[in-house]
Amino acid sequence: MEEVTVEALLSCDREARILAARGIRNLTSKQRHRLAESGAIPPLVLMLCSQDYEAIEAALLALLTLAFGSERNKTRIAKSGAISVLLKILQCQNQVLVEHAIAALLVLSSCKANRQAIVASGAIQLLVEILDADDSIDSNNNTSLQAKLDILDMLHHLSTCSQIIQFIVFSGAVVSLLRLIYGSDKSSKLTEKAVALLEKIVSSSQDALRKTASTDGAIQGLVEIVEDGSRQSQEHAVGILLLICQSCRDRYRGLILTEGAMPGLLQLSGDGTRRAKEMANALLLLLRDCSGPGLRKKQPNNDFLEEVMRHIDRGGKDGTGLRLVEEMIAKLRT
Repeated sequence: MEEVTVEALLSCDREARILAARGIRNLTSKQRHRLAESGAIPPLVLMLCSQDYEAIEAALLALLTLAFGSERNKTRIAKSGAISVLLKILQCQNQVLVEHAIAALLVLSSCKANRQAIVASGAIQLLVEILDADDSIDSNNNTSLQAKLDILDMLHHLSTCSQIIQFIVFSGAVVSLLRLIYGSDKSSKLTEKAVALLEKIVSSSQDALRKTASTDGAIQGLVEIVEDGSRQSQEHAVGILLLICQSCRDRYRGLILTEGAMPGLLQLSGDGTRRAKEMANALLLLLRDCSGPGLRKKQPNNDFLEEVMRHIDRGGKDGTGLRLVEEMIAKLRT
């Protein structure tokens, strides 16, 4: 059966090639393995080079099927020249094909052996441009939510390699992520993935950290996530704010306070994830250091805040600490 399928993929009959490609999705795992061993991948990649949208879609879905669960097939697909062809598809006007190509690149990027080749192809810049496309007045295409999530997952895969992070930073990804965060529901999966990726990047790159801290609206957006985001988003957002404050406390403590971070941080110090609690407490301690004589006059709740912070200093975990935090939040929000 495998030989017949490969012959069909290599034939000059358009319909035979498309039917053979579609049939791959119905094969068992063992059959797919034997098919790849028989040489099915190169003709499928060749089908991607045609101008026939139906043939391209069939080949894309077949390659996704062969790649699923097989690291060997993922490397075979990459070595067959698929990456450069997929990038060309990303620039076509057919949104369905674009999103299938994004999914294919995501699967290939999950294989560590393919990551350097993906970066060398220029894929990062193109993917960031796709994330930004919806903000362009000239754009006729709207990238679907799933495609955006796939791009973020792909950048997560690539960012596991420290040498690649600078490529991500140079592509303008920091500003793109901040736009996503600012324009999306703070509790959404999109925000969660975007802020997680941003924390990974800024924790590894001083350039990314400085860019994040200096971008208009960035601190405000992160503070909003601390207040209204999912538990994981809150953890990543407070991590970024802590890095920003640690990078230059004198410059950024006032900005963080001005955006109203205190209520969310106090709340997080009591009911966030374990890591979020630790980082919220660390950031609260840094923000407390702002209490000079002049600033103290402007903050009528400062004495009460000091009481809460002394409790945090002692590592208090009893009901008194929770009551103090709740009272402090109520005071700050009135």
